[in-house]
This record gives sequence, structure tokens and C-alpha cells, in this order.
Amino acid sequence: MFKGLGGLGDMTKMMKAAQEMQGKMAALQEDLHSTLVTGESGAGLVKATATAKGELKGLDIDPSIFNSDDKEVVEDLILAAIKDAQTKAQDRAEQEMRKLTEELGLPADMKMPF
Repeated sequence: MFKGLGGLGDMTKMMKAAQEMQGKMAALQEDLHSTLVTGESGAGLVKATATAKGELKGLDIDPSIFNSDDKEVVEDLILAAIKDAQTKAQDRAEQEMRKLTEELGLPADMKMPF
């Protein structure tokens, strides 16, 4: 009569695991908003700082590159630093997601909604 109740225990475990995963995902999302990465170009003459979610937070430009004749070079260095920061942000987010999926015993290549 109660043979089917064994499955309810498994269902309860699954629900608990899903809630745990949801909590860890929320914490990871919050961490990614506060984790900063820095991209560089021109041997460090231009630095772009972004969150691990890719939101640009700041630029640091060495004043030695300001020369009206080099406007295009400066613009290229700024774009390169921003792209580098965005790449590092994406890499960091993927690295943190891999850690989370491993902790939860999920396949490493499982794509979570981000």
C-alpha cells in the first residue's frame, strides 16, 4: 500500500537540492556583481575595470598618451582595454559557474541561465 512513498523521499531530496542550488546561484550572481577584473592595453597605459558581469566601472589612462596627434591610437587603446576587461569578466564568470556546478555534482559543461 505504501510502496510509492519511497519515491517521495527522493523527491524531497531533489527539491531540497534544487533550493540549495537556487540559493548558491543567487549568491554567485551577487558575487559576480561585486568582483572586479582589470583589462589592460598599451603595456598598462590604459586600464579598464569591470565587474565579473561585464559592467564597466572605471578607466585609468596614463597622461603620457594624451597627444592630439595620437587621438586614434588612444581610442584604440581604450577600446582594447575595455575588451580585455570584458573577456576577463566572462572568463571569471565561467570559472565561478564551473566551481558551482562541480560543488553541486552537476556536469561541468552544464549551461546555467546567466
